[in-house]
Amino acid sequence: MSNKIEDRIGYYLVPHLEDYVFDELSDGYLDRAGIADIMMGVPVPINKKKMMKLTTVDMARAMAFVIGCDPNFDYAQNYIAYIKRMFGDEFVKALIADGVDGAVKHDYDYACIQFRAAMLIDPGNVDAMYCYARACKDAYELGEDEDFVGRFKAESLDAFEQVTLRKPDFAEAYYFLGYGYLNLGLYVKAQLTWKDYLKLTEDQKEEEAVKELRKDVQVRLADLEEPVKVEQGYNLVLSGRFEEGIEALVPYKEGKYKDWWPLWYYLGIAYAELGMNEEAVSHLRHVLQLSPSNLETMEDLVKVYRRMGDEDMAAKYEGKIEVVKGNIEKDKAEKAASEAAMAVHGSAGLLN
Repeated sequence: MSNKIEDRIGYYLVPHLEDYVFDELSDGYLDRAGIADIMMGVPVPINKKKMMKLTTVDMARAMAFVIGCDPNFDYAQNYIAYIKRMFGDEFVKALIADGVDGAVKHDYDYACIQFRAAMLIDPGNVDAMYCYARACKDAYELGEDEDFVGRFKAESLDAFEQVTLRKPDFAEAYYFLGYGYLNLGLYVKAQLTWKDYLKLTEDQKEEEAVKELRKDVQVRLADLEEPVKVEQGYNLVLSGRFEEGIEALVPYKEGKYKDWWPLWYYLGIAYAELGMNEEAVSHLRHVLQLSPSNLETMEDLVKVYRRMGDEDMAAKYEGKIEVVKGNIEKDKAEKAASEAAMAVHGSAGLLN
């Protein structure tokens, strides 16, 4: 493919390609089928369990499965062209139906693979995108690995946002997008998104299913009142209104928000910007009690200590920064090596 697609979750899907082998179609078949122009020299995926009863539908499903696992597969565009020529738009509907069946069975890998393939074949298909967002959400809610959860969560959020942009009256997308923002601590966005959901479903509020969702949203909106005020306090600090930000945030240092490290961080930044160094240090160090590897906080502490003329403490935190960065780079290198190995054994390796 000429333009590589950013693929957050392929690392977890490519291993499913171990069930496939690849072979080329004969020149005679390509000519008879009228696909020589798009499939000459192109290896075709074959499911190991269906090698004895291979049909054109089987080949198309296998091609879709491969690109659903790996959108950057070398022959993805050939597969898409083949599917469109042989089956047209109806094939995408079948992929979506298969994905829904997988999701019902809690096989979210399979569901994501089918929906991804549908979106590659028909990029404007909002139903495929919405189902994909739902499948990613359901997958990360069951996940335990931090990297897995983070990747699927980001993918789900992006997909729900795209649905609302492409189809602004798609109410259900706003419902789930609100939860996506809530999970990221974006309380103002969650509030606005859920208010949009209530507006969009106003005419359906007597329908039983919608009634329950609206009730849930209304409860969530009530719970968001204080978090929204805290986030507004952050935004005051970010906009340079430091004294107003402090005034807005200080009341939340006690009570159920006292362990929110961003609360202490933004207070620390506000105090630092106002030249109140002792208060800044106190609040920023408290951040590290709640979030020990917070690089940004360490970097801000170095600046404040330097401003105070305390080079020993500045050097101490510079040392900690180097240790944390070293650990991050080590983790990245291990992850990259693992992904490279997975790619070799997955889509690329199967072609050998």
